[in-house]
Amino acid sequence: MVTFTTVVELSGRTATGLEVPAEAVEALGSGRRPAVTVAVGGHRYRSTVAVMGGRFMLPLSAENRTAAGVAAGDTVEVELELDTAPREVEVPDDLARALQRAGLTEAFSALSYSHQRRHVLQVEGARTEATRLRRVEAVVAALAG
Repeated sequence: MVTFTTVVELSGRTATGLEVPAEAVEALGSGRRPAVTVAVGGHRYRSTVAVMGGRFMLPLSAENRTAAGVAAGDTVEVELELDTAPREVEVPDDLARALQRAGLTEAFSALSYSHQRRHVLQVEGARTEATRLRRVEAVVAALAG
């Protein structure tokens, strides 16, 4: 586990991230893009360190900012641990059925964890059944290509 202090950086209008010192990435000993568990403000989430503009960065979504009680510009203490647990996305039943009907279950499974998660979050974020159905259809259409 490594701990460091950094500032929640704002990029654009709403995107925020955390710069990770190179020494912290090296101390984790798992390459330049390690999968990690991040702890900020008593809140934990899973992520991957990325290299952006020559700096090591972690994304900090609005959901994670709210859960941690932090905002852009805040100085925060960050705790990182290597995340060796399998990264698997639980696919909602309606999306799984639609993928199976279209013969795209394997194509979906071949997507990276983050791409699978993005599709699932879109579907699960729908407020109405009609919107959810449109989003399921959009995922199927995107994979059918």
